[in-house]
Amino acid sequence: MNKEFWIRLRSSILILLIILLCFYFGGIALFLMIAVVSVIGMFELYRVCGIWKTGLAAAGIAGGCLYLEAVYLGWDAWLLLVLILGLMLVIGTYVFTFPRYQIEQIAVTVFGILYIPVMLSYGYRIRTLEGGRILIWLVFLAASGSDIMAYCTGILFGKHKLAPLLSPKKSVEGSVGGVVGAGLLGLIYALIFRDSLTGFQHPLLETALLCAVGGLVSQLGDLAASAIKRNKNIKDYSQLIPGHGGILDRLDSVIPTAPLLYYLIVLLQSR
Repeated sequence: MNKEFWIRLRSSILILLIILLCFYFGGIALFLMIAVVSVIGMFELYRVCGIWKTGLAAAGIAGGCLYLEAVYLGWDAWLLLVLILGLMLVIGTYVFTFPRYQIEQIAVTVFGILYIPVMLSYGYRIRTLEGGRILIWLVFLAASGSDIMAYCTGILFGKHKLAPLLSPKKSVEGSVGGVVGAGLLGLIYALIFRDSLTGFQHPLLETALLCAVGGLVSQLGDLAASAIKRNKNIKDYSQLIPGHGGILDRLDSVIPTAPLLYYLIVLLQSR
């Protein structure tokens, strides 16, 4: 085994330990992890898009942090207003420094707020639900499970390209295998923790469905992150994590999965 393998393994173990502790304790520990990850992710996105070290990036990060703070304080009824205030910071920077920035840069800044802190905040919100300590892992089962199963299925059976110009190695067969595999992992997880899934009427079926749908969306997130990197002609967003690249390289499939699973869980538990 080469040196790169051991570097990746050490990084993976450290990341997993941090996630385990934060997910277990929840509360301020999980919130701080999501806040730090969000700020780093926004830095990576803004850097590759050429707006880092500008007032625009500062306004975007401030808006994202403002939204996260509102989530932590439980201001659910006011989240849209807080988000609008964050966007106003960006608009104000654009207006009062005109013509320093272009409209495309404003779009990237707003996208950064919505794409990273807003979407990642749903990881924290899932943890606050009934049975959240168990449910939060469905996000990673869906994302990681889909990724692993898609890779294995694609290697064995892949013939039809899924997005040949964007990701030539991904196949339709691999995508289907990833969704089915994520659903099976959800089923196995529910068999182990079914006594803790008290908010569901049919925990086995519903958990499998959550992971399958999450697995499908996680693939979209992975392709979206790849599209950005191809647009900017880069391999990784950064070299922050040895052997893995940047925060966005590791969380690209998790980011869109968290909000979707949150609303599906709330829907299922409210019946």
